[in-house]
Amino acid sequence: MSAIRVSVIGAAGRMGATVCRAVEDADGLELAGRYDAGDDLGDLGGADVVVEFSVPDASPANVAHCVARGVHVVVGTTGWSEERLEVLRAQLGEQPAVGVLIAPNFAIGAVLMMAFAETAARFYESVEVVELHHPGKVDAPSGTAARTADLIGRARTEAGLGDVPDATTDDPDGARGARVRGVPVHSVRLRGLVAHQEVLLGGEGELLTIRHDSFDRVSFMPGVVTAVREVASHPGLTVGLEHYLGLA
Repeated sequence: MSAIRVSVIGAAGRMGATVCRAVEDADGLELAGRYDAGDDLGDLGGADVVVEFSVPDASPANVAHCVARGVHVVVGTTGWSEERLEVLRAQLGEQPAVGVLIAPNFAIGAVLMMAFAETAARFYESVEVVELHHPGKVDAPSGTAARTADLIGRARTEAGLGDVPDATTDDPDGARGARVRGVPVHSVRLRGLVAHQEVLLGGEGELLTIRHDSFDRVSFMPGVVTAVREVASHPGLTVGLEHYLGLA
């Protein structure tokens, strides 16, 4: 069986460089090309699969380039709004055999954390999400936090829960954080951190904390490699690695 040829967009970044090393070290994968900002993507090095870790403004055009050429894509870039996803679905309609995975987090533990939070959300009146990252991160909240809050919010709606209780009426500086699907989300940017998140769920007399910590970017690589191997078997758009892991 021939190796899967993989090209990486965003190869000069910290995540992209780690992906390149992971592809080179993985059985059955072959690194076909490295691309970064300003590079001509061309034929993508003849890749079967592209791993895309760029920046939110560039990602949709990069993915569209791959899809138009019939190349499967594994996307780790954040910033994919529902409007952008709808445009991508239309593009995939012209290439029905192509698979695209957009995942807010590739760490297996982070995917499990999101799944556990979704399960627990319907049992608790109060819930908040705190995400902590290095100060070089350009977006807030993180894609993982936004995805977690979205899953929690949907679970709460399905369970018939109302708004998260909060008597705050005066918060001129935004100390209570952002609201994503009604769930308070707080972002911390601190030197020395990599990627961390905790979900706090409170009820009368108890607190459940679900936390995941990535101390090194290598923690994301088992999920990336799994996605590269599986994406061709999932044509169309998939959001969330959990669908490849039997957790959805």
